[in-house]
Amino acid sequence: MGAPDPTARLRALAHPVRLRILSLLTASAFTAAEIARELDLTHANASYHLRHLLAAGVIEVAGEERIRGGVAKRYRYDASRDFDWKQRQDAATAPKTTDGEVTPDHRLVYAALATELRRRAERVRRGPGNFLTDAEFWVDDETWDEIRNTVAEASARLHAAAKPPRTPGTSRVSATVALFRMED
Repeated sequence: MGAPDPTARLRALAHPVRLRILSLLTASAFTAAEIARELDLTHANASYHLRHLLAAGVIEVAGEERIRGGVAKRYRYDASRDFDWKQRQDAATAPKTTDGEVTPDHRLVYAALATELRRRAERVRRGPGNFLTDAEFWVDDETWDEIRNTVAEASARLHAAAKPPRTPGTSRVSATVALFRMED
């Protein structure tokens, strides 16, 4: 089986429920039934979204187990594949086609992220420790590369530190970062 189609991958990511599933699968492997319970979805809906993510090569099957006479697949998301920033020149920028154009599919991913951010913002716990920044800057290329790589490293660390939901001693947190160069 060859490399997944980049367009299929973008379309798979361009849905808020699939972004929530990826967040869940970052911490540990889950079955469709476990995802459905955790995200308050129907089993059929969870399975539907998992099929899209799997077909696009975003997630992988981490194993199978027998449950009530059937076989349930466990799925996981290996975030380290997407955060191998040292080997990817533009790890934290918007993906581009070979001719450099951002496609409508890329814009769908940003729209899905915006929807997911609105959902998470309704659950903000007030108090110290929160951080928010929003800006549109002009910076030199060296500074851009340094900051982009620092943020990519921090994002990879967060993904690597993720634990299953409600693990004792953990806090539910949100991290949404979109760094990209803009047209003049």
